[in-house]
Amino acid sequence: MSTTLATPVSDQLIGAPELYRTPAQRPSLAEAQQWCKTLATTHYENFHVATFFLPSALRPHFHSVYAFCRTSDDLGDEVADTATATRLLSEWRAMLHECFATPALSRHPVFIALQPTIAQCNLPIEPFDDLISAFERDQVYTHHATLATLEDYSRYSANPVGRLVLLVSGYRSDELMQLSDEICTGLQLANFYQDIVEDRERGRRYIPADVMARFNVSDEQLIARHFDANVRAMMHSLVEDARARLLRGQRIVTLVDAELAATLSLFVKGGLAILDAIAAQDYDTLASRPVVTKAAKLRLLGGALWGKLTSAFRPRPGKTQA
Repeated sequence: MSTTLATPVSDQLIGAPELYRTPAQRPSLAEAQQWCKTLATTHYENFHVATFFLPSALRPHFHSVYAFCRTSDDLGDEVADTATATRLLSEWRAMLHECFATPALSRHPVFIALQPTIAQCNLPIEPFDDLISAFERDQVYTHHATLATLEDYSRYSANPVGRLVLLVSGYRSDELMQLSDEICTGLQLANFYQDIVEDRERGRRYIPADVMARFNVSDEQLIARHFDANVRAMMHSLVEDARARLLRGQRIVTLVDAELAATLSLFVKGGLAILDAIAAQDYDTLASRPVVTKAAKLRLLGGALWGKLTSAFRPRPGKTQA
């Protein structure tokens, strides 16, 4: 099914990709949920795989959350210029606040589909707001001075996603949120280190300036793709820092139900697989982009599937098995 609703677009989100324009006729809840499901299951294969391991009753909620994240990202990245992206993200934020304050006025399928998710899962506005803030920062802030500023960026761009996954799944403890933050930051850093060249070509650099200075690596060197012992040492340090974050967060899989644990374990092991791929090519991500092999992906999926199949035999946290 197409994600395009069969009505002309309204005056909302002018300048956005047509897919994300608000239809002139307000969609029904069923139409909005189908729109989000189609977006989630056709635009990002990994999301579709991950949600397979979650209870089927929760999937519509994850579809609507994903649709919000995907639309927010594309409003910042897939438009003509920075000024348009900034305006669209500001309008998108206003639509988000309208969804929470006066939901009956929402007309966009994302915010119509989000309403039962927000109500049934008791979701706060902050994780959604933080994600928009991250995409706004992308418009003006393309280089990071320190590892601390990169961590702060991840607090807005990655950690809210993990927190929303926990909240939708019924978990709200601070301990779980902190463990999730470790995983999300570690996974995002792994993706940054995998995509140094691609990000550099888009005018963004996610290797902090203080780290580059510590290892005597210049920006010009990265642009020229000149790999040497200094770059190797820098990348080794960054990879091990990201690995430590993922391993610290990994304990979360012992504290949640088995179905959610299978999904979270897939995220952790996927991040570790990216870091292993970087290490396997001697930390040289300038010559070619490290990739996780198909065989490794199958092993990851096989492990997650086994966790799902055996979930009925695992006691849930805080309960004893009969």
